[in-house]
Amino acid sequence: MAAKPLKSNDSKKRKRIAGPKGEERKANPKRLKSPSTNNSQSGSKKPFKASKQPPSRQYGAKPPTQKHVPDTKKQRRLLAKELAEARKKKRKKHYTLEQELSILWEKMRRRDIAKEDRSKLASEALGKMKGKIPEIASSHVSSRVLQTCVKYCSQEEKSAVFMELQPHFISLATNTYAVHLVTKMLDNASKDQLSEFISSLYGHVAPLLRHMVGSLVIEHAYDVGNASQKQTLLMELYSPELQLFKDLVSMKETRLVDVISKLQLQRSSVVRHMSSVLQPILEKGILDHSIIHRTLMEYLTVADQSSAADVIQQLSGPLLVRMIHTRDGSRVGILCIKHGSAKERKKIIKGMKGQCDKIARDRFGSMVLVSILSTVDDTKLLSKIIVRELEGILKELVLDQNGRRSLLQLLHPNCSRYLSPDDLMSLSLSIPSLNTKQKESSEVNEASDEEKRDNGEILVEANTGKSAGKNSDVNEVAKKDPLTRRRELLINSGLAEKLIDVCSEMAENLLRSKFGKEVIYEVVTGGADGVLHPAMDEKLEKLYEVIATLVAEPKSEGAEDDHLLEDFHSSRTIRKLILDCPIFASKLWEKALKGKCAIWAQGHSCKVITAYLEASDLALREAAKKELQPLIDSGVLTLPAVNESAKADQDFH
Repeated sequence: MAAKPLKSNDSKKRKRIAGPKGEERKANPKRLKSPSTNNSQSGSKKPFKASKQPPSRQYGAKPPTQKHVPDTKKQRRLLAKELAEARKKKRKKHYTLEQELSILWEKMRRRDIAKEDRSKLASEALGKMKGKIPEIASSHVSSRVLQTCVKYCSQEEKSAVFMELQPHFISLATNTYAVHLVTKMLDNASKDQLSEFISSLYGHVAPLLRHMVGSLVIEHAYDVGNASQKQTLLMELYSPELQLFKDLVSMKETRLVDVISKLQLQRSSVVRHMSSVLQPILEKGILDHSIIHRTLMEYLTVADQSSAADVIQQLSGPLLVRMIHTRDGSRVGILCIKHGSAKERKKIIKGMKGQCDKIARDRFGSMVLVSILSTVDDTKLLSKIIVRELEGILKELVLDQNGRRSLLQLLHPNCSRYLSPDDLMSLSLSIPSLNTKQKESSEVNEASDEEKRDNGEILVEANTGKSAGKNSDVNEVAKKDPLTRRRELLINSGLAEKLIDVCSEMAENLLRSKFGKEVIYEVVTGGADGVLHPAMDEKLEKLYEVIATLVAEPKSEGAEDDHLLEDFHSSRTIRKLILDCPIFASKLWEKALKGKCAIWAQGHSCKVITAYLEASDLALREAAKKELQPLIDSGVLTLPAVNESAKADQDFH
């Protein structure tokens, strides 16, 4: 076998490649070739070229600033502030103008500035903003400046601002900042300007009511508008025909049932349209506005049974608490309580937890509490939530005009002395479609003359001539006897005991108070139907003793307040108690008036002592007559005429 030939020496030599400047260098056999080199050699791809930009410019990085980086914190803060200002100038079109306006605003809003100087500053600011008001009205800063200028500028300048903003009112009404300027313009608008503004809302009322910000503008326009303007806003929510044909709106009918009858509208179409308007509002919870409360009340007058029940179900809970501060909202709340199921009533009561104090003091909210205390059978739930919260503020409630209503309703329900005809009307309302006792046609047509004369009054079926708390036909859910319910809420819950203690502690203040005297009168007499007897007889005896002790105090000349027998309110209250409560009259005679009638023979006090001549207790009347007759014969004491006695009773009420 032949041997293999040896390779030449040249084949063993390493290849030499050209260096950077023509110098040869040895190839490194261990160095791996990059993929780019292989690809370039294969010719499939172009070789990778490194970026000529420095690392700081790669991947979207900003070029380094040529400025020297400040060393101190103060310099760094100043530099950051300058950069922020530069960015704001690029982002905001009127940034420089806003800075100038803010300086003027700080001057004109000071309290110690003269009116003339403030007017000049307002005129200067309006001059700078002229022609740009609609653009800058949406700014957080400039909108505040505009509000101040509108408040303090002249009427001509206000008109100029109004004319410039008029084409943009709808868009501004939905802006978070501009909405305050729009409401300020409405407050300062003339009658013609207000009419023009409400006309510009035509076709936009329903969409704006569904907007959290825009609803504020509609509500404000509804508040400041007159009756016809309010009706214009409401009509748009009733029917698509009224929304499309503006001429149909100008009519005198204020109730929806009358509008349907006059224009011969289809009730189903009206209900369908109002449902489409109200449903998004209920879902979003925009329920704080009186125009929505009025619309809901109108809707319940024409809604079918299922639609009315759906509204009650949606409102049952904390949402209802946000509505009851208005007259119509309070009535909607009463209807929800009256026609709601036990489960829905429970949700409403639980939604009031922690807010009973505020509700009880409210003019219309207190009527919702009155309705709850007169309707709901679950007295344990009422005692746990409502009664417990009322007990904590009894001292304030007994002297408050609205707060005392809940207490008086338990002591003497549906009394015309304490509730106005409008309040009693609210308690007797019902929803026609949910009133199973009468037909729907009779509910709509049988309206009293008083309701028709009431401008803006909503007719819902009312049980006139009957007590809403006792004999209400529509109150089918409440099956408990009213007297039993009152005793459970007063006696079993402990409210009556605490109320008598408060009356004993504040007896003098209550007797002198215009509103507190009625509470202490009902407590002393034991309430209607003797609700406090016999459980509270011992406590009432102590209250009689306290009042008699106060009356027995001697008459002093230099006292700041008149004696209880000479004070206008307390003298009439004591006189009424003598006539209506024999036990108290006897206690007062023995402790305070026996043998002292000559002292009280003049002034308001003479009506008190002469009341004993009409007392129901024969022995007490004879004893008083024996002492008073000599005073009458001598002319010291004059008996009041019959009409004066009646007037004294009227003054008490």
